[in-house]
Amino acid sequence: MSTLAPHLDLSVVVPAYNETARIAPTLQKLHAFLETQDSRYEIIVVDDGSSDGTAEHVERLAIPHVRVIRSRPNRGKGAAVRTGMLDARGLVRVMCDADGSMPPEEMPKLLAELRCGAADIAIGSRYASGAAAQTSQPLYRRLWSRLCNRVIQKSLVPGIRDTQCGFKAFTAIAAEDLFSRARIDGWAFDLEILALAKRRHYAVAEVGVSWTDDKRSRVSPIRDLVKVVRETITIRRNLKGGVYGALAA
Repeated sequence: MSTLAPHLDLSVVVPAYNETARIAPTLQKLHAFLETQDSRYEIIVVDDGSSDGTAEHVERLAIPHVRVIRSRPNRGKGAAVRTGMLDARGLVRVMCDADGSMPPEEMPKLLAELRCGAADIAIGSRYASGAAAQTSQPLYRRLWSRLCNRVIQKSLVPGIRDTQCGFKAFTAIAAEDLFSRARIDGWAFDLEILALAKRRHYAVAEVGVSWTDDKRSRVSPIRDLVKVVRETITIRRNLKGGVYGALAA
């Protein structure tokens, strides 16, 4: 966890693994949007053991307010997000995918839920009221997403329609509490964080957002589904076995 007390309004954490082909437009759009907002901010790119020079590529871009954390070796998206969240200095901390599938202009929808005190966590949703797809997903991606969100998460986070959207905002207190407890390094880290949030009695708001499907997605329906199922079983075991410590808030 960062030893610096939060002194920024907003931190945006971008996990990245071999993202030289996609990350520059994402960071440029984030910076351009955040410059129009009345807030002190930082963008944290967590390079998760990339082999394509992602960290060096981001540093060469020299975008203001962007800093890079090098995490070695490659451990997974969950580990990268956890590293960034615990190193962040913002009073609000947002996770955002490197592919830019969620436009930065959608961020105020999430932040509004936190700033008015309605929620401790706001998650972008592709299925909640107000959601809109700018491009259609392939059928296999839609089926994979629905399976993850309607079957696997049912026993862990009932009532949440979209657990896997890579656009989530946390208060600093919620982020530090939840990510300091988290253990899952891979795809199912979203499920773990939301399951912990439910059990710690944090208020979670699900917000419909506009999004764009990236045709270069690396999702492998069978391989990644097996990983999520395995990690979901691990989360259930951890919850029952007291791995996360005392969960009563």
